[in-house]
Amino acid sequence: MFLYLLLNLGSISIPFLYSFEKKMRFIRYWKEVALSLSIVSMIFLIWDAIFTANGVWGFNADYHLNILIFKMPIEEWMFFFCIPYASFFIHYSFEYFLPNFKLGEKVTKRITIILLLVVLSILVLNFDKAYTAVNYSLLSFLLMISYLYGIVYLRRFYIAFLIILIPFFIVNGILTGTGLEEPVVWYNDNENLGIRLLTIPVEDIGYAFTMIFGNVFLIEKFKAMNLFKTAKSSSS
Repeated sequence: MFLYLLLNLGSISIPFLYSFEKKMRFIRYWKEVALSLSIVSMIFLIWDAIFTANGVWGFNADYHLNILIFKMPIEEWMFFFCIPYASFFIHYSFEYFLPNFKLGEKVTKRITIILLLVVLSILVLNFDKAYTAVNYSLLSFLLMISYLYGIVYLRRFYIAFLIILIPFFIVNGILTGTGLEEPVVWYNDNENLGIRLLTIPVEDIGYAFTMIFGNVFLIEKFKAMNLFKTAKSSSS
């Protein structure tokens, strides 16, 4: 009954504790992180609630607490804060420990264009499938915005994302039924491509990319804008 809760807490516990590490001090960006998580999670939770209400996916009551908000367990709400935080902490750790290890700008732009063309092609051919359509529409939008305003962030994130996928696949694999008699989260395969990586719908890779890089993109923009430093200085 506590499996979904344990997956959330287990995912964020170590990254959160290491956020206070004296040298890296990732916690100093807590305001930018909190604002970014709030914006991205709100988008995903609205999407999640609509899909849950329409049977695109759902949740197995045997694995979550009996606390539901808009038919979604409290653990699903936690997911959009715990999993992105744990994931982009890997990205920023990668940045801290290997600051010069990143792709060239031209290579990053080419990868982005290729990804965008592939995603758009799949989207056009499968627009009648709800999960595929919404997922790849958001991913396409993010890739286009990132090509114009976020290539510098993608240069490192493309590499970091390959590392992030390892724990993400472990957690998501369990959620979708790997090693379990029944999945924690079930999917209506009529609304997706029907292609699974073990038990994980292939669309979840795009879902993860949008959710995690969406946060990285906003965090970096908020840091560059000095929102909170400006607010502090103007009030003093």
